[in-house]
Amino acid sequence: MTTSRDIARFFEEQLSNAKTHFERALDCKHTEFDDLYPYMNEHPQFFWYKRYVAWQELLTVVRLARDLEVEWKHLFTEQQANYIDCKVLEARVLDHWYEGGRQELQEEEIGADE
Repeated sequence: MTTSRDIARFFEEQLSNAKTHFERALDCKHTEFDDLYPYMNEHPQFFWYKRYVAWQELLTVVRLARDLEVEWKHLFTEQQANYIDCKVLEARVLDHWYEGGRQELQEEEIGADE
């Protein structure tokens, strides 16, 4: 029997995967999408389309989590959650997705080298 705790854990994993997929697409890193459409890498619009597909995946998982009343915002920064709430993938999402979070990561990496 599936419990609400199991569902919450499942959706946290799915949200984490969708977030990672979107961030890899944002950073122009390899994703499963590249394997599906290897011939598209040569087209300039490919990276925009790849990001859009990853964004839609993220929004879909968030919508399902909301429908099932599973908390999801704690997996994102406040700004990222606001972008998701707005649902529109626009330049400021692409430009500022990591704002705050990436800086903290870089500081942690620098501290680890010392």
